[in-house]
Amino acid sequence: MPGQFPTSPQAKDASIGSDQTTIVTKTTSGRVQTRQIDGQKFTIQLSFPPMSRANFAPIKAFIMKQRSRLNTFTVIPPVISNAQGVATGTISVDGAISAGVTTCTIDGMATSTNGILKAGDYVKFASHEKVYMAVEDLNSNGSGSGEGTLTFEPPLREDVANNTVLTYDNVPFFVRLANDVQEYSIITNDLYSYEVDLIESL
Repeated sequence: MPGQFPTSPQAKDASIGSDQTTIVTKTTSGRVQTRQIDGQKFTIQLSFPPMSRANFAPIKAFIMKQRSRLNTFTVIPPVISNAQGVATGTISVDGAISAGVTTCTIDGMATSTNGILKAGDYVKFASHEKVYMAVEDLNSNGSGSGEGTLTFEPPLREDVANNTVLTYDNVPFFVRLANDVQEYSIITNDLYSYEVDLIESL
């Protein structure tokens, strides 16, 4: 049941992590070998301020509709979903890119500008649901189309077509609940306390 997590009331705290399985083996001689499994996922934890019953009701109802970890939905975490850089307007991919790469050319930016996106910003290609992180600053050159190289992680999960738009503000994460059991507390003055853990759904 796709939908969007309620935006009001807004979480007071948000934390994000990266979940990627690495297999580590050690030989009898002491040599360590590592191998990484594809399928990196971001994890998100949202903590809400004490809420009245009326304010908490839309969140509680939305969580119930997810039927524990069965359904998927989008969430826009506060603060971290917006770019730190100076990007404005529509920017897009210049040339088709293939699954597995970690760089691509972006155009449509202001020319000769540093910090269009900053390392640590989250981005999403319009053609699929995975979110990526810029791991180096995105700077534009002096060409008329304002081009620059975006370096990101994890490796691209799906092919991306030429001119695909790149979302850098209000980036939606496609997620599901991380746990089947969802609990909330009723505290002083009959206020509701709630924290939820989410994980990207690939």
